Amino acid sequence: MTDENNAAEDKGRPAATVVIVRDRHDGAPELLMVERASSMAFAAGALVFPGGAVDDADHDLAARIGHGLEPDEAAARIAAIRETIEEAGLGIGLTGAVDAAAVLRLRDGLHDGRILGDMLERLGLGIALDALTPFARWHPAPFEQARRVFDTRFYIARAPEGQVASVDTTENVRLCWSSAADTLAKAAAGEVQLVFPTRRNLERLALHDGYVALIEDAGAYPVEKVRPWQEERDGEAHLCIPDHLGYPVTAEPMARIRRA
Repeated sequence: MTDENNAAEDKGRPAATVVIVRDRHDGAPELLMVERASSMAFAAGALVFPGGAVDDADHDLAARIGHGLEPDEAAARIAAIRETIEEAGLGIGLTGAVDAAAVLRLRDGLHDGRILGDMLERLGLGIALDALTPFARWHPAPFEQARRVFDTRFYIARAPEGQVASVDTTENVRLCWSSAADTLAKAAAGEVQLVFPTRRNLERLALHDGYVALIEDAGAYPVEKVRPWQEERDGEAHLCIPDHLGYPVTAEPMARIRRA
């Protein structure tokens, strides 16, 4: 691999993902997660939050609307909204007459290769980027087993009322609503798989009892790039992250980790 390719790989492909929160009166909030198809190149078979890579159309739409954000930030939020429609059939961050039929039309159009911005205009819908709150940003360093490296922005959004999530059956094979603690317990029991960033974010999310508390937590820490590094502790290699970003667990033995 050339130095130029190495530099591009280290930069990582921009991506966005969203933690969709559904409050409950009788317990911890539920978070929407999808299980990646075993055929996928990234996180195959693992539970992840809806999301995906930022594309050129996301940047084009960001340039067309007023948002007051940095261009890359706006494009990432649009990517999170677009990917959530595609993967889960939920229209977060949309304004206007948003109903199940409209979201279905958007989803079908995206699956057919149509452009989100054009469809929103035809349907008379708008987009509200402030419906997504920045929570974290992860940019793992390349390593020998990695097939893809992403620079991923994580957001928090409230689950839209009156909409029902449904799996897309292409990139993902199922979806579930579960509290962060319940998902972690299932992973500990070997019932589900989690990659390193998802596990760390779930541990942080599990500390809070609702959407409002999660938004407060998101505002309490800087959204800095999390760049995990390897370090030997007590004679064993660990993967580590910074200790000033709100994460209750900041190191895990390499032997126990699934990274991607």
